[in-house]
Amino acid sequence: MKSYRKELWFSTSSRRELINITPDVLNCIYESGVKEGLCLVNAMHITASVFINDDESGLHNDYERWLEKLAPEKPYSQYQHNGYEDNADAHLKRTIMGREVVVAITNGQLDFGPWEQIFYGEFDGKRRKRVLVKIIGE
Repeated sequence: MKSYRKELWFSTSSRRELINITPDVLNCIYESGVKEGLCLVNAMHITASVFINDDESGLHNDYERWLEKLAPEKPYSQYQHNGYEDNADAHLKRTIMGREVVVAITNGQLDFGPWEQIFYGEFDGKRRKRVLVKIIGE
């Protein structure tokens, strides 16, 4: 069985951003040489997320509005966590969106359903953060 590990690094220019990382993950699968197996993709920071959904701008705007209703960024004083940092909302948004995804690899490709793509969700950006890609298989 083969094992492959790579870190993908991201720097966003805004506090919140959704980035389609499917091409990056596909490149990792190609580099790994795995044709049949599993691919784990997980955010390595507590204020970021990895999730699967459709790459559609209206949906991304819906996420932004929905997440702000559930865990609004401001006022910062509404959160006990905020003191040294002002990112309590980002921690909550990450919990809602999830930490990682696992996708089957079949014939050297991600075994997706229709329209599925892998996204990195940044909720406390403007600094460098990473995503782990771990692939195992044959």
